[in-house]
Amino acid sequence: MAEAVTESDGADPVAEAGEAAARLRERYDELRRIESRIDGYGRDRVEAAADAYRRAQRVLDRFEEDAVGSGDFESYVRFRGEFGDAVDVDDGTPAGDAFEAADEAVDKRRLSESDFAAAREALEPAGEFVDLLEAHDDAIDDYRAARKDAREARKRLDARLDELREIAEMADADLGADLDPLGDPIAAYDEAVREAFREFFKSASAREVFDFLDRADGTPFVDVDVPPTDLAEYVETRAAGKEPPATLLEYADYTNSKLEHYVDDPGALRTAVAVHRTYLERLDGEPLTLDWPPKPGDELAYEIDELVPLVGRIADDETVATLRSVRELARSDEYERLRRAAEVRHELDDEDLALIERGEADDRLAEAERTRSLVDDVLAETERE
Repeated sequence: MAEAVTESDGADPVAEAGEAAARLRERYDELRRIESRIDGYGRDRVEAAADAYRRAQRVLDRFEEDAVGSGDFESYVRFRGEFGDAVDVDDGTPAGDAFEAADEAVDKRRLSESDFAAAREALEPAGEFVDLLEAHDDAIDDYRAARKDAREARKRLDARLDELREIAEMADADLGADLDPLGDPIAAYDEAVREAFREFFKSASAREVFDFLDRADGTPFVDVDVPPTDLAEYVETRAAGKEPPATLLEYADYTNSKLEHYVDDPGALRTAVAVHRTYLERLDGEPLTLDWPPKPGDELAYEIDELVPLVGRIADDETVATLRSVRELARSDEYERLRRAAEVRHELDDEDLALIERGEADDRLAEAERTRSLVDDVLAETERE
């Protein structure tokens, strides 16, 4: 099962998707409301009114200081000409009266600061169309962001739906089952076989260890790394191969003068062992352990059939007996119920397990499916060309 994205991660993908769809609907409706207002006037006319307003304000800002009082007459003349051009709008332009009133406010032989203030005040109705276009731009941005959020939330909801379907399928598990009769012997065996291999690695000759690995590699259920060819050849043909692998690793750290007392060719040992130090250091009993949660009964029993003769070569009778006891459990009538419970407990986090325990898995799945249908409807209904 993929890594869960649930309420435990700080956000419920189902609620998140529903909220994202609601926001998208709100942003879409707001955009349509603004566009309806613009369409009511005609977009070209709205833009004409906004452009004229901006031009008029720029002229007022540029000439106010020079054109008032007994200032520069040339500036006054230029101001009157440019301002007249700025507020000269076509018939039917929204707020046409505002441009006319602004022109009248400064249609004087001598201008004061109050005349400029009156012109700005007269232009305010036309300024609403600048605000309207800016609101439209903002609404477009908000709509696009909300649509992106809704699509991303839908993806997370789809992932959560897959999880909820798996959870609903796991609802048959007996989560109250006592797993100790199965878990305890597996844990005991795994710990024992790891320790047995550690001792084997320290005490058996490298030849014996490599022979053991070759035999293990021949069984489908034991995934070991076989020795590299040059290292295996060195161990087989040199006297140092009679030493345990742990000892060979120690030798690789000796100086040449000290190593000469232990092997006949220090260079050959360094070439074979030092190069493959990582391989030797990584050898452990992990490939001989049993999985948790365990495999299906028939598969586990077959795996143990292959492990018993291997483990018998390196571990004591108690460890082998524990392994056989697990095999008997795998063949019992109770095994599948315990294995299923172990699998579900391992697979799900606490919140998803709680859904099963409360009997809410199917309801939660149905709710998520309804939410996805809602999100799909909103995405379709709010799509724009």
